[in-house]
Amino acid sequence: MKPPPFEYHAPRDLDEALDTLARLAERGKVLAGGQSLIPMLNMRLTAPEHLVDVNRLAELDTVETEDGGLRVGALARHSRVGRAGHPLLRQALKLVAHPVIRNRGTVVGSLVHADPAAELPAVLALLGGSVRLARPGRTRDVPAAEFFLGPLESAVEPGELAVSAFFPALPPGAGCAFLEVARRHGDFALAGVCALVTPEGHARAACVGVGPVPIVVDVSERAPDWAAAARAVREAAEPDDDIHATAEYRGHLVGVLAERAFREAAASAKA
Repeated sequence: MKPPPFEYHAPRDLDEALDTLARLAERGKVLAGGQSLIPMLNMRLTAPEHLVDVNRLAELDTVETEDGGLRVGALARHSRVGRAGHPLLRQALKLVAHPVIRNRGTVVGSLVHADPAAELPAVLALLGGSVRLARPGRTRDVPAAEFFLGPLESAVEPGELAVSAFFPALPPGAGCAFLEVARRHGDFALAGVCALVTPEGHARAACVGVGPVPIVVDVSERAPDWAAAARAVREAAEPDDDIHATAEYRGHLVGVLAERAFREAAASAKA
């Protein structure tokens, strides 16, 4: 398999990259880690006229602790972010594909790709994080609740570049857990759940693979009845049938995983 023809651009700094993307608009696609884009090109699922390679932009290769959370630059690889000390990100990134992919793939690229079966969009949604988008002379921060628009569809507009993502820290003493079921290790999950529980009893979860976007459910009113909380998560899920599993099976998995995730998160919470 070979990609369709395209013109290659390798900007040397952020300003040049933003100017290039603004000029190309709908005709351009950003290449960072490429772990999703390259397969899609090879399978002719996308055919941009231009690829803008941002791998030379060292100013985007950052992982920084900010007040209230972690700021991840657009070129920070999965493996690096997994070592940054954020408990939920660390758990999620262990589930992403294989080491070779994690050494090359980027966290922000995964968010922009907006695959509802991917782990990182669910983490951002559960934490209430945001993605920073830039174009010449302007930046904007889009909250997770508004960033994921549908399967493989995000709020990035033509001519914009996602330059970073912000993952809020866990509330003081909170526990978290990320569980999923896949046919083989490293495959996309048939279903997954990440959960967050605070010592005060606030609890919520985000689902993977059972809706067009990450589904976030607040179950604080049901805590600590985790069986009832899991039923609420299952009811909120919107699974579909596909060649890998039926909607009924995916819904069952979500319920089982949600109860386990809530129990693990509650056990790790510290008063």
